Amino acid sequence: MDKTGAADTLTGGPRRRRVRGDSRRALRGRGGAPLPLLLPALIGLAFLVLPLVALLIRAPWRSMPDLLTSSEVWQALQLSLVSATAATAVSLVIGVPLAWLLARVEFPGRGIVRALVTLPLVLPPVVGGVALLMALGRNGVVGRWLDDWFGVTLPFTTAGVVVAEAFVAMPFLVISVEGTLRAADPRYEEAATTLGASRFTAFRRVTLPLIAPGIAAGAVLAWARALGEFGATITFAGNFPGRTQTMPLAVYLALQNDPEAAIALSLVLLAVSVAVLAGLRDRWMTAS
Repeated sequence: MDKTGAADTLTGGPRRRRVRGDSRRALRGRGGAPLPLLLPALIGLAFLVLPLVALLIRAPWRSMPDLLTSSEVWQALQLSLVSATAATAVSLVIGVPLAWLLARVEFPGRGIVRALVTLPLVLPPVVGGVALLMALGRNGVVGRWLDDWFGVTLPFTTAGVVVAEAFVAMPFLVISVEGTLRAADPRYEEAATTLGASRFTAFRRVTLPLIAPGIAAGAVLAWARALGEFGATITFAGNFPGRTQTMPLAVYLALQNDPEAAIALSLVLLAVSVAVLAGLRDRWMTAS
């Protein structure tokens, strides 16, 4: 008897493995669900979906074209798209190297650095805006030197909107790229360096093509997060129409004066969020 036959004899043979696999498939494919689990699940689903359905029901579909083409709404839309794209570009330039550092370089305190990088994910956005003011305001730790030496003032400007959005959005990019780097085989980089390539050349010619899907996913997440940023933006950049008023700020202002415009802008943000989830479904949702 060969080793496979002996193992089958000791474990009950292939029949036991087949029965075990059949039972797992039966459990997975069983249509019923216990009522104590089904009822809270349905309540949770309704809790998450009902507000979105209500937004669609109450939407002023007939006046939607006029609302979305008004000058105030168009300014907010345009500024949001431009600032979110600029914030994503900033996040790519400094976030990808940061992700590479966290994934590839061993140094003391790397865990603390990673925690600090991801802190804006859980930090209340308003607190992030206050922190940016303390750092980059006219009397801030760094802002006073920027003002005195270069004449650069960031708070309550369009550039301040980009800074605030990049601050809250970049951690999404860093986490995505770092995870992709950890999954990539570092031996390709090592092989490139043994063939005479510098570390930067190996990163540019070998690593970047390998992690391109992770970079793209992180950039989409960062862009969507920047587009929907509210707290840090209104605290650090203010709410000035045409200069710092993005779509979330316009929704907040319109809700007090023109609820229909607020609903129209909310639907635009909802559509962007759905598009982001649809674009990332192949990365997050795997078929069993």
